[in-house]
Amino acid sequence: MVRKASRLKITVLRRFKPEEVFKEKPIGYGELGPCEVYEDRQEFIVEADGKMPESFCGWAWDDIYKDVQTLRFHGDFQWFTEEGASVNCCTDGLRPVVFRIERID
Repeated sequence: MVRKASRLKITVLRRFKPEEVFKEKPIGYGELGPCEVYEDRQEFIVEADGKMPESFCGWAWDDIYKDVQTLRFHGDFQWFTEEGASVNCCTDGLRPVVFRIERID
């Protein structure tokens, strides 16, 4: 039996400010708040074709793409007890964004 690719929902769980990640600045930078591309609890749908959702950050997409592909094709991660779901983040070292990725069909 061949299973078709699933659709996914990506939810922004939390955006961090640099001072929430570090006690002291690891590098010089100006005023930075949390990532301005997203809002907390914002949701995106990945259709079965696997294309990046409109207005999703390309850098973050590259960071979570392996989990997206695994879940789209019905894989799971052994370290999560919930099947069909993952938590991942972008690699912005100063103000990361944490995402929940889940199969919805």
